[in-house]
Amino acid sequence: MFEFLFKYPPEVFSKGKLVLLGSWPVWALVLLILLAAAGLGWLAWKRKNEAFQGARTGAIWLLQTALVALVLLMLWEPALSIAALKPQQNIVAVVVDDSRSMAIADGGPPRIEQAKRLLQGGLLDKLNKQYQVRLYRLDSGLTRIDSLEGLTATGSATRIGGGLKQLAAEAGTLPLGAVVLLSDGGDNAGGIDRDTMTALRARRLPVTTVGFGQEQLTKDVEVERFEVPGKALAHSRVEAQISLRQRGFDNAKATLTVLAGGTVENSRQIVLSPSGQQFESIEFDAGASGVKNLEVKVDPLAGEESSQNNRLTRAMLVDDAKRRILYMEGEPRWDYKFLRRAVEDDPVLQVASLLRTTQNKIYRQGVASPDDLAQGFPNKPEELFSYQGLILGSVETGFFTSTQQELIKEFVDRRGGGILFLGGPSSFSEGGYGAPPFAELLPVTLPAHKNTFQRDMVEAELTDAGKLSLVCRMDDDAQKSAEHWKILPLLANYQDIGVSKPGATVLADMNAANRKLPLLVIQNYGRGRTAAFATGGSWRWKMQQPKEDVSHQIFWRQLLRWVVGATPSHVTATTSSTALTDDGQVQLRAEVRGLTYLPVSDAQVEARIVLPDGSANAVALRPDPVAEGMYAADWNAPEAGSYVVEVTAQQGKDDLGRDTTAFRRENGTAENFHREQNRELLQRLSEETGGQYYRPKDAGKLTDSISFSEAGISTHETRDLWDMPFLFLLALALRGGEWLLRRRWGVI
Repeated sequence: MFEFLFKYPPEVFSKGKLVLLGSWPVWALVLLILLAAAGLGWLAWKRKNEAFQGARTGAIWLLQTALVALVLLMLWEPALSIAALKPQQNIVAVVVDDSRSMAIADGGPPRIEQAKRLLQGGLLDKLNKQYQVRLYRLDSGLTRIDSLEGLTATGSATRIGGGLKQLAAEAGTLPLGAVVLLSDGGDNAGGIDRDTMTALRARRLPVTTVGFGQEQLTKDVEVERFEVPGKALAHSRVEAQISLRQRGFDNAKATLTVLAGGTVENSRQIVLSPSGQQFESIEFDAGASGVKNLEVKVDPLAGEESSQNNRLTRAMLVDDAKRRILYMEGEPRWDYKFLRRAVEDDPVLQVASLLRTTQNKIYRQGVASPDDLAQGFPNKPEELFSYQGLILGSVETGFFTSTQQELIKEFVDRRGGGILFLGGPSSFSEGGYGAPPFAELLPVTLPAHKNTFQRDMVEAELTDAGKLSLVCRMDDDAQKSAEHWKILPLLANYQDIGVSKPGATVLADMNAANRKLPLLVIQNYGRGRTAAFATGGSWRWKMQQPKEDVSHQIFWRQLLRWVVGATPSHVTATTSSTALTDDGQVQLRAEVRGLTYLPVSDAQVEARIVLPDGSANAVALRPDPVAEGMYAADWNAPEAGSYVVEVTAQQGKDDLGRDTTAFRRENGTAENFHREQNRELLQRLSEETGGQYYRPKDAGKLTDSISFSEAGISTHETRDLWDMPFLFLLALALRGGEWLLRRRWGVI
């Protein structure tokens, strides 16, 4: 119908440019239309009467003016100027997606068979009559083929952007006029990057796409994302974040399981959301040190179209290296004793403490050697920075020299350590912590007044954030943990620490004197983290509960593991991605800092990579010219499996340190996910390159549309518009409309 009314297909109008072929100038056309409008307006005004005035006069004038303007436009011979490919002088690249997702049947023939039938059913013959056709198969790369028999839908990946970039490069030496892409749009490389789109536009190369497959699966559950920490402390509680997508299983029950090396770590039942998208978390014990291959899976449901997208695997490095914590306490008290006792058997926590027993006497516990902390609280960066965490108990700020105070700030900010402030008679506002630099470190803004420490018993209460936080988790089940907090004994004392700062998180409150005050507040600061625990009376959680209750021990271990868990060493190793799919390209990175944790830019940095088969490669990392202390190297992981990267750094003959990280490569799994047609990608690709998207049933029309291209060898044509049936019908409608209005108003 469109071509009947307008003579040409829509592509001609979308790609063509309107021109006037008449010999008279355009300004003359505009002038004549204006004169005609003025003349018709004057005649209408002269002929007005009681039945023909006001809006009626205006309506007749508009219809007459439009008719005259239309006739004048036709006299100026309107036409479309459009670039068209010269027949038999241009190449058309026909690219067929040959990845495994094209083997999906969608309730009928496999997608690859549909594509073959479309091409063999006349489309290739029609293209061959006008152009030189080149066939390509596309999976992880682009390969030219001689016939469709080479298409088997067995490719392990789809990289549409890479294939199109290759064609854009070939267009520099070949008369490539257009690209026809037959695909389900299931790209595994994160979409089509800007460089590829720029290259296609620079060549003015249109990409016409034909989309195969259902745009939405009817019955399917897919694990879209599985995130675990890259590193974890040995035997610590770890939380995995999972993103799920489902179709056709609204409110159905499913089993979510996390496995490590085939052993079930945790499993629970979930209800699939009718929204189709949901996020779940599941916790498990990190276990002993080493690289863990963690797998999350959703058990297949009855009638599910595919179960291959129900699981994902990630690598996590579990570290059992000791984390040293320095605990400075200003007075003997119960919490000091019970805190130390709670963590003394923890395999990764080592607490060295300084207890002021009298004004001039310090008692040391947990020191590594007789000389350790012999001079009291450290005065030098290399001494304090040898610890990963710091606890400040009931000790006034005047106990520390100005150098030590600044050193404590740098311990968090520059070194990246964690610090925990405890409540007490000489803590927070009572101890002068409202002044810099401690006021900056604290996650709260302290009250300006004194008398904030009270020896009254108060009840602890988790906030919503605390119920979700692993720091406050007393049980593997979050609900049971929250219930356990409700039966904890009252705290022996409390302290008003003011209000939390923006960006801080309140994990627990307390009800004190009919007021709700923050009890446990955490925040990130610089490279490190800080926490405030507004009591010195948590010892009652141990003393007032049955002997077998270990909630006091669990709380303190988890809180102190949070304090030191993210503290970096002198060398911090990372990778650009912890999960590689089909493509093994990865960037190895390392941040190197010296003895005082200042960036080092002249180190010799090397990565030793242990491959899945046990062999090892050595790679030298180069300094980053922009970021001081950063080193990087690109490397290719050759096979599927988990990789361990150990990075060492030296400065001359001095060993600066080492760090270890892990990542995993998967081959052939990406095609199992997002199995529905990605029409959005295909349509956007066509629109942004000047092509058009087609469904298979309409693809026979593409032979005409691809001829309008400025790529390859093209010529500009003009297509007359003045004799379009639409213009003739429009003229009749304008004249007929005027006659009908006059007849209705009785002014014919």
